Amino acid sequence: MKYKFIKYLLLGLLGVVSTYLIWGVAIEPYWIDREEEIAEIPSLPPPWQGKKVGVIADMQVGMWWDNTSTIRRIVEQLVAERPAIVLIAGDFIYHPGKDPTTELKKVTALIRPLVEAGIPTYAVLGNHDYGINKQQAPRDERLSVQVQEALKAAGVRVLKNEAVPLNLTQTQSQTDEAALYLVGIGPHLPKEDKPKVALAQVPDNAPRLVMMHNPKTFEALPANTAPLAVAGHTHGGQIRLLPFGLTPMWFLVSDEEDLVPAAGWVEDYGQPGNRLYINRGIGFSRVPVRINAPPELTLFTLRQASDAATQ
Repeated sequence: MKYKFIKYLLLGLLGVVSTYLIWGVAIEPYWIDREEEIAEIPSLPPPWQGKKVGVIADMQVGMWWDNTSTIRRIVEQLVAERPAIVLIAGDFIYHPGKDPTTELKKVTALIRPLVEAGIPTYAVLGNHDYGINKQQAPRDERLSVQVQEALKAAGVRVLKNEAVPLNLTQTQSQTDEAALYLVGIGPHLPKEDKPKVALAQVPDNAPRLVMMHNPKTFEALPANTAPLAVAGHTHGGQIRLLPFGLTPMWFLVSDEEDLVPAAGWVEDYGQPGNRLYINRGIGFSRVPVRINAPPELTLFTLRQASDAATQ
């Protein structure tokens, strides 16, 4: 009787594990979670009221069994939605080796429809775009330049510790005092994040959005400088097992900062007046599995802070 119990227990556990694997490999990576959020921006210019901002992250093209079909479908949804701008929060490629040409061709083919649809598209680079997957790994500066040049050729503007005014019309002045600013910060792992340098380019009290790859950068933002900051990098844990959000990725990563399985709005983090949203990304890290962390497309509707809907 005892051995039968053990046998059935093991068979049951095998069934549970098999079900998780089938779901995590064959189903969830292709299930797009479209999150619609309200973003409160103080002093938001009237032309931006109600406009939408699309956010995606972590394509990880070049990872074995990468998720390019889901990237393609998410881009198609963005083209159909036609937000005012699209932000891509880094990690375009995974580990391309000595020649990233094939991966970069895939990346540009995947995102070019956004530009061809006339949607202004901005990006920051992530640690994988520098060939870095752990803190002590050497950076590949040449790779980062190649990624940036490929994105520029595709019509995507890459920001590295800089701020630019966002204009809805061709007639709006680049120096318009009522402009909404986009702040793009360099990646954290190669220690290229300089938020104060980027924020110094924004006029005092001007409305702004802040984009970064690694949410660790958010801690360095001074108070009241980022009413909406977006990041990626965590994959939402990528593999989260119920009931406590536990993730076996803890045993596969080498850096403590990568252990945070956070996604969505992150409360009680950073300085007062700043708010962070972490997008779960699309691709994979280390293994081509997603469980309770589906690929995400985030669409923010901008609202003037005083009349924005309560989160």
